[in-house]
Amino acid sequence: MYKYTIARQLATKRVITNRGDEIGKLMDLSIEPSSGVIEKLIVEVDRDSKLLRFVKAKDRILEVPYSAVTAVSDVFIVDEREIMTPRA
Repeated sequence: MYKYTIARQLATKRVITNRGDEIGKLMDLSIEPSSGVIEKLIVEVDRDSKLLRFVKAKDRILEVPYSAVTAVSDVFIVDEREIMTPRA
């Protein structure tokens, strides 16, 4: 029961950059099955987000590496530099 309470709380979180720019809403988490480690945030990018034009967000979905998360409270705060850096 406890894990479902946490999941519901996370589902309502907004995701913003460390510069205060709104990215969107957390949709899901990508978790490594064997270790349970969070790998990525799956974010639905807001239509009005400044970052939408800079990232390749197919269907307005953005995968944010969990390493980019700098803080979690009422929102997820992510380091904009890690989102803007191209991944291999």
